[in-house]
Amino acid sequence: MKRVSFAEFGGPDVLRLVDAEEPHAGPGQVRIAVRAAGVNPVDWRIREGQILKAHPLELPSGVGLDASGVVDEVGQGVEGVEVGDHVLGEGSSTYAEFAVLSAWARMPEGLTFEEAAGYPSVVETALRIIREVGVQAGQTLLVNGASGGVGSAVLQIARDRGIRAIGTAGAANQDYLRGLGALATTYGEGWVERVRRLGHVDAALDLAGSGVIRELVELTGDPQKVISIADLAAPEFGVRFSGVAGSVPEALAEAVGLISRGKLHIPVEKSYTLAEAAAAHIDSQTGHTRGRRVLVV
Repeated sequence: MKRVSFAEFGGPDVLRLVDAEEPHAGPGQVRIAVRAAGVNPVDWRIREGQILKAHPLELPSGVGLDASGVVDEVGQGVEGVEVGDHVLGEGSSTYAEFAVLSAWARMPEGLTFEEAAGYPSVVETALRIIREVGVQAGQTLLVNGASGGVGSAVLQIARDRGIRAIGTAGAANQDYLRGLGALATTYGEGWVERVRRLGHVDAALDLAGSGVIRELVELTGDPQKVISIADLAAPEFGVRFSGVAGSVPEALAEAVGLISRGKLHIPVEKSYTLAEAAAAHIDSQTGHTRGRRVLVV
């Protein structure tokens, strides 16, 4: 089979599309014929060697955590899923023709494989950081870098829970944020005052890693009310960096419920082939994404 791999840490140019042995489902796992794989910032952070403590690996290594596809092997002890089922889930080395998943859920009706691949890690992250920051119904959550996959999920989950959201993004994505139920403003010079004009901020999430942790603490008045998933320097300001996943099966179940109720939709901004994985990483690292990027197999 074909899979995307890298033999050394570095930039997008270290990615190669190579021939590899097919993986097989072990106990508690399923294998899928991959139809699409989600492209996440964590993928290129792992490729660069940034977060080895959270994601230890041996080189050469495959790439990717999220995928959708058709189950073709069911491991020992697995119940409730059969060969031929269409699923979305999280595993390892998902930029490939076949991948093993350790957590999965049946795809909701009406969802394409391309769309489904964009949900697993994104929704788990969104649910986790909303929980960790402690924001409640009736309060206001500021989301820095709100137009990407995690931001799109956070804004919609917040709306479903009665949380008022303020999102920052580029000028081209202001209407997109408003369509997800948020008050929107641009980043750049004067952004703190623009946020203040929109109202008091109870909690804040940094999804962009754009060097604004100090300002987020200033706006909330408490570093414990700020969470970052993108700025490794956040702890220097007393802010928690959240990079370790919680229960993915629980997150997938909640995601499927939200999608099925029409409360969550994350658009696919752009699709790539496996051979274009490096280009997908380059685009992901530039930011300014509206929704998700995926690889189609």
